[in-house]
Amino acid sequence: MTSRSAFWRGFADCAPFILIVIPYSMMFGVVARDAGLDVFRTMAMSVLVIAGASQFTALTLLKEDAPVFVALLTALVVNLRMAIYSAALVPHLGHARLGVRALMAYLMVDQAFAVAVKRYESPPPLSPAERVAYYFGCMMLICPFWYGGTLAGAILGQAIPASLSIDFAVPVCFIALVAPGLRSLPHVVAALTSVAAMLVFSGLPWSLGLLVATLCAMGAGVQTELYMRRRADRRTTA
Repeated sequence: MTSRSAFWRGFADCAPFILIVIPYSMMFGVVARDAGLDVFRTMAMSVLVIAGASQFTALTLLKEDAPVFVALLTALVVNLRMAIYSAALVPHLGHARLGVRALMAYLMVDQAFAVAVKRYESPPPLSPAERVAYYFGCMMLICPFWYGGTLAGAILGQAIPASLSIDFAVPVCFIALVAPGLRSLPHVVAALTSVAAMLVFSGLPWSLGLLVATLCAMGAGVQTELYMRRRADRRTTA
């Protein structure tokens, strides 16, 4: 496989997510306009952040008159997954130049990361240049549709019939991303803990239940993994 073919392979592998990204981004454009943002501010938020979950979270909190600090902190916690994504990609893309890695960081989105890391961990292995090309093939498909969908939603606004129910895209998108990644007991424990904690703490103001659920899920996943390691070590020494 050449770098060119790797790029187009990444492009093709991410293509199915267009069906989710378009309504997802359009919904953000509609919600942002309903919240009082003009088209320029709506687009500025999508272009600068490129993270649907944190964008929706910050926008919702600001609409609820939450303090700006709380809105920013919650959005930051939601986006901490990007730091985990980056750490997971270092073994595959850490060889790239600083400028290239900076562009990769800007373009990173959930869907493209999930597709790219799955390919990197599957045979046959890609060369360093092919891994970079594959990554950009994934990202270059998702981001333009995110921008375009946001613009369409911001301009059309209320002209989009409520019967279309484009809000289906959010849960479908994250189910499609999370479900294939539940490949070990710590993953499953963390996922179940996050759901349970979110239900328990859903009554907290300013969506603080999301912060609590995130911390609970991370702690449960880490403790489960440590328990499994200790158990394996005991078996080894027995």
